[in-house]
Amino acid sequence: MRRFLVVLALSGLGASALLAGVATARTPARRAPLVRPLISDWQYLGNSATPPTQAACNAVGRRCFNPTSMANSYNYANLHSLGNEGQGKTIAIIDSFGSSTIRQDLGTFDTAFDVPHLCGETGPSDPSANCSSSSGPRFDIVCYQGCPSPTPPPPSNGTGQEDHNLWDLEVALDVEWAHATAPLANIMLVTTPTAETLGVQGLQQMMNAEQYVVDNHAADVITQSFGAGEGSFHNGLSTLNQLRQAFVDAQANHVTVFASSGDGGTTNPYKEPVKNPGTIPYPSVIWPASDPLVTSVGGTSLCTDAATGTMVDSVDPPAACQNNPGVREIAWLFAATHVGTGGGYSIYFPRPSYQGTLPPGSTYTGTTPGAPGPNQNMRGVPDVAYQADSHTGALVYMTEPANTQSGPGCSGQASPCSTGWYVVGGTSAASPQWAGLTAIADQMAGRDLGFINPALYQIADNSSQYAADFYDVTIGCNQTSSIPGYCASTGWDAVTGLGTPNAGNLIPDLIAATGP
Repeated sequence: MRRFLVVLALSGLGASALLAGVATARTPARRAPLVRPLISDWQYLGNSATPPTQAACNAVGRRCFNPTSMANSYNYANLHSLGNEGQGKTIAIIDSFGSSTIRQDLGTFDTAFDVPHLCGETGPSDPSANCSSSSGPRFDIVCYQGCPSPTPPPPSNGTGQEDHNLWDLEVALDVEWAHATAPLANIMLVTTPTAETLGVQGLQQMMNAEQYVVDNHAADVITQSFGAGEGSFHNGLSTLNQLRQAFVDAQANHVTVFASSGDGGTTNPYKEPVKNPGTIPYPSVIWPASDPLVTSVGGTSLCTDAATGTMVDSVDPPAACQNNPGVREIAWLFAATHVGTGGGYSIYFPRPSYQGTLPPGSTYTGTTPGAPGPNQNMRGVPDVAYQADSHTGALVYMTEPANTQSGPGCSGQASPCSTGWYVVGGTSAASPQWAGLTAIADQMAGRDLGFINPALYQIADNSSQYAADFYDVTIGCNQTSSIPGYCASTGWDAVTGLGTPNAGNLIPDLIAATGP
């Protein structure tokens, strides 16, 4: 896991109204609770405007998913064909720094895959090129606390979070795939001019921004791909209670909140020392994914045919798929680089009532070996999962060049440093796509579904609905270091939660389960 990131899905207000009068904020940084971007791995594939072929992906040991194959893999292509594409909803994404090329990059991505274009795919990648609030669907950019400096410090300064190019790739991933999932929803990119480096202080400012979004019902869905190991909050639940009021109010205001479960398996760092923080010495989870008012999203390796998404492919790379013939999804783990889906049990939050009844075969224990606190009957993480392995990753287009402060091209310190197509992984790919599916559900329902966790577990408690609505992931573990991990099982597990969505079946049932 390289770093964590921030992503928000919002809706309702125009870009200019969203941040009017809001206190300024800072975004994620390098170690917990210096929040890091949850983009953990990528592979550069070339600079043509034409997407790379599957042969090119296979040649580097990977398979690459496009919007069509992803929609077929999770069975929401039929929803699109029936005209359900999230229209009237807004997905807002919060990232450090933004990207000076994201408008054009989104346009190239949309043309390459025949995804509907949004108003706002031309012009400078700053608020000056935003469309009017009456236009739609549109892509807006909001510079929160001011726009980023065009000449940032080199990555060797500070904690390394000044590496704009990694954030640029994160921005491209978030914007392009939130849009691909809900093609007619508005996209709002909210950027901050610096990576958060002040730990809890920065988190408080980010939560203040979320509070404003919730108070003004500017969002139908909030998706966050940032996180900090729970053990790094030295004042424990008292600190988190100061940060989480936005989630309490989101529940009251029917706003759905997602968070990525992390890319370090059960291994997460403390905050100190800043440049070389120690490791939390027991299996740990990250907050806000551990918050019981948040829907936590874990990650899988997706072994469907990446060209079509209509069948399982156990022949093509990666090895995780080849070594598990006939299996469509495996818990994401790539031990060679110490990355994998986050999961486990909170040390602060007790088991919520909605996790009181789990499907048969579930492996909930509610306790963490060696952890402090009550350490029994605690909140389990994640709730659900989605594709997150870069070896079975999403194609992303980015043309942000290496900045002059980092040196020219790959000879400098910028990373990634090339322009064009990437295949990208990390649970930051999972949460925004779940947010896109929820935007579609909100549109279909004609209302905001709001807090969906009780409904998800209610569906899972019905054996026939659970079998139809979820792909139950039963293979794979999430141990990324010497710290013990957990393994997937039938039903709920502390690796992939209830599983991944069979969206065409799940969304109508979710609408019914959240009804008045």
